[in-house]
Amino acid sequence: MDKSILQKWLKSGYIDRTVLYPTDAGTPQGAICSPVLANMVLDGLEKKLREKYPKATPKSRNAKVNFVRYCDDFIITGSSKELLATEVKPIVEQFLAERGLELSPEKTTITHISNGFDFLGQNLRKYKGKLLTKPSHKNVKEFLNKVRILIKGNAQATAGNLIAQLNPIIRGWANFHCHAASKATFVKVDHAIFQALWQWAKRRHPKKPKKWIKDKYFQSIEGRNWVFCGELISSPGKTQTIKLFSATSVPIKRHFKVHGEANPYDPNWEEYFEKRLDVKMEDNLKSKRTLLHLWKEQNGICPVCDQKITKITGWHSHHLVWRTHGGTDGAQNLVLLHPNCHRQVHSQNLQVVKPRPQSGV
Repeated sequence: MDKSILQKWLKSGYIDRTVLYPTDAGTPQGAICSPVLANMVLDGLEKKLREKYPKATPKSRNAKVNFVRYCDDFIITGSSKELLATEVKPIVEQFLAERGLELSPEKTTITHISNGFDFLGQNLRKYKGKLLTKPSHKNVKEFLNKVRILIKGNAQATAGNLIAQLNPIIRGWANFHCHAASKATFVKVDHAIFQALWQWAKRRHPKKPKKWIKDKYFQSIEGRNWVFCGELISSPGKTQTIKLFSATSVPIKRHFKVHGEANPYDPNWEEYFEKRLDVKMEDNLKSKRTLLHLWKEQNGICPVCDQKITKITGWHSHHLVWRTHGGTDGAQNLVLLHPNCHRQVHSQNLQVVKPRPQSGV
């Protein structure tokens, strides 16, 4: 990009609540500038590797050189350690040197997949030939340290206020790892958090018997024993019971990769991304409510064939204004169609009008 524009952008600072915070030097870790710059710098590295190892040739297929990156973290696979060390690594080093960068000796390793490696907080490793992705030991340790520091720092807080601070942290961490083989890790994490909370409760009441402490802070809810609970003020003069979020309550869901050539801005892929949205609608409670709202709004009728939409017939969601034309995923821009009707709409470029609900419905 234009270097003068880049320089002005880096020095522009940011505004928060009408207050200007100038940028004196460097790029803040975790700020939006950091991943944008990293992606700009690393753009072209995969092309460089493809020039050396084009996918079309048998030699390249045998070399198994593939490139995966996220911001400034990347993985390069190869058929052997010698190939990566003597051929691939020099290409990467030369590419980075032209941009004034170099590989970090501490973070750069060449390892076999049977030994595994950490990437973006997860550990990838083959166990007897089967690849499993699990939360890395380092990520789990950092997460539990964060939780323990929060618990110790709220020694005088009420149980309700402590739970209100813990729940978003636990839920966010569990949702991040819910697509990996994380069930056993979730059990260990919940047990470690329970032990930290039990120590917190005993320190608050050193002269009380353990049964009294257990009855005060831990309840049996929905078949689960020892659930950490507390009271939280919901409105003036009113309180509500709040319980600790459990990592094991997050179901493990396998992630379906997006096709490499799929482009959300290409009209030819509109139907593909609509089908992916259907999967999200089935899995997500919020989206199920959207689905129910759309079904009731249409009185359960497909607007193309005027026939009933049922579980047997199936359904697809259709964007009235395609996302490639600026449409959104909001309910006001969605309509439910039969799968066959949906295919006809896309193949014949038919116009679909959102049906009006009958009065009183």
